[in-house]
Amino acid sequence: MSIEQIIVLALIQGITEFLPISSSGHLILVPALTGWEDQGVVVDVMTHMGSLLAVLVYFWRDVVALLRGLLVLVTGRLTPEGRMALYIGAGTVPIVIFGALLKLTGLSDAMRSPVLVAWNAIIFGVLLYLADSFGRFRRTIDDIDLKSAMAIGAAQALALVPGTSRSGITMTAGRALGFDRSDAARFSFLLSIPATAAAGVLIIGDALEKRQPIGLDAVITGGLTFLTALAAIAFLMAIIRRHSFLPFVIYRVLLGAVLLGLAYGGALPHQVSGQ
Repeated sequence: MSIEQIIVLALIQGITEFLPISSSGHLILVPALTGWEDQGVVVDVMTHMGSLLAVLVYFWRDVVALLRGLLVLVTGRLTPEGRMALYIGAGTVPIVIFGALLKLTGLSDAMRSPVLVAWNAIIFGVLLYLADSFGRFRRTIDDIDLKSAMAIGAAQALALVPGTSRSGITMTAGRALGFDRSDAARFSFLLSIPATAAAGVLIIGDALEKRQPIGLDAVITGGLTFLTALAAIAFLMAIIRRHSFLPFVIYRVLLGAVLLGLAYGGALPHQVSGQ
């Protein structure tokens, strides 16, 4: 990849992964809008690894507490931190199952469509607005239970469909369940850790098995993604402490409308091939 493509992909992944506007959807759109060759799944997963590292760094206190809880759990004692780790594990199960089904059926490549991204940007943007605007939002992350974790985990599985947004759909579910905005976001980020790590290991392993090279450009893209993702997390957490998700909803609806206009007007392909 050229240096321009590396920088653009890193900025897009880093910024959009944790803002509720769909990173996978934007990554699919890059080759469609620029004419660049599709970056492929290896680069995609390296950018996701950069995003994962950003979560681990920003929420390091939570991560350490969860690990401590798991270590204590091995001794037979269940602490609040250990219970939270179990909930995160349980909430990861739906996306693992759905991801395996998509891989086995080959539907993941079929869904690399700008039209699908556009419709999902609008539909799930409206759902985010509704969940964020109506209800009693008194629950905190300490109120997470198995039922809530599984519900948010089931929502996270939908993020495998491009344009949905993993952070967006999990925050939508959290708000719909009555959680405070900041805590809905916090649990969303913590829930992303095992899913992103597992996906990265599987895809990298598959790439190595097929002898697809993990080039220096992919590694550099992942490193730049880490920096932009870290900044994006800090920005989002600061914004939602004082404001609603409405600006992101407006962006999603406008983006979807523009993309539909371009696609149905013939300026965008209806399908983007993967590698």
